[in-house]
Amino acid sequence: MNMTHCARLLPLATALLLAACGGAAPPPAADAGTAAVTTSKGADAAPALPAGWTRLDGGALPSLTGQAAVLPAKVRSDDGAEVEVDDTGRIIVGGDDVIAVIDALGLGAQVFAAPKNTTTASGRAAPRQFLFNRTTGVEGVLSLQGSLFLGNSLRRHTELAQKLRAVGEPAVVVDDLQPAPDKVRKIAAALGLAAAGEQLAGQVQQQLDQAAAIGKASGHAPRVIHVSATGAGGAPTVAGADSASAQLITLAGGLNIGTEAGVANYSALSNEGVVAAAPQVILVTEHDLQLFGGADGLWKAYPTLKQTPAGQANRVWVMPDVQLKYASVGSGVGALALARALAALPPA
Repeated sequence: MNMTHCARLLPLATALLLAACGGAAPPPAADAGTAAVTTSKGADAAPALPAGWTRLDGGALPSLTGQAAVLPAKVRSDDGAEVEVDDTGRIIVGGDDVIAVIDALGLGAQVFAAPKNTTTASGRAAPRQFLFNRTTGVEGVLSLQGSLFLGNSLRRHTELAQKLRAVGEPAVVVDDLQPAPDKVRKIAAALGLAAAGEQLAGQVQQQLDQAAAIGKASGHAPRVIHVSATGAGGAPTVAGADSASAQLITLAGGLNIGTEAGVANYSALSNEGVVAAAPQVILVTEHDLQLFGGADGLWKAYPTLKQTPAGQANRVWVMPDVQLKYASVGSGVGALALARALAALPPA
């Protein structure tokens, strides 16, 4: 079986002026007993950050390895099809959210083909990297000779999955626009590891619940802007209401700027809109920071960020992609790290 890569098409942008609020505060300190927050001086494994920036990392993701898969597995794809999976040895994966779950189940070596823009070690180590979009034909996917296609978007993968099944190839779509625990369960079930998936999903849900409790107890909602180097035809973007990061920010007790602005998915926001939004915290993922070209590239992409309360306080928090940018097995630890950091900020 086989596939091609999934490039996320994101809407073009909107420049909305928002009501300003927020004040400067020093970077948050880590919660006692956690290793969620480190400053640039304390970051060992990752490249050093500019002085004052914070690396926000929730630590190890839940995992459950060494389980025996039960195949064939009969599952219901999110596009409504009943699919029987009898071979997971060469998985063609639609996105890093899926790879993260595969890794958590100890099956990273079975990732056979991954998107070219993957940020995961298993994706980069896969024998094939691929690029595909809405116009990709089934022939290109079949040429990869995988044994299972695991897509992550109804918008991008439904038609492809239907065509693959029409020629006898198993294809399961687990849509990205659903809670992380549900996604974990469905991906694990497609791999013949439904029981392990239930356990993993339970751990993620528990972490999300803990993060929500911390956010609610803080009594204030710091204004957060999550900026990305991708989307909107290659332009810098802001995470909107239907993005995984927006949901995580809200759950952790923050106010997501893109949601307030009415931005969909990842869309551009004008320089004027950024200033008026007055974020107290700037969030960026590690991979996006690389794509920006580091701190200088980030400020160049959105120069008015420096005029905001977050910019004036140099309050930029850098998170692992798997803990912020998509709903998956890392969402719980990411939410906990973010909730603790937001709660540590004084009210504006």
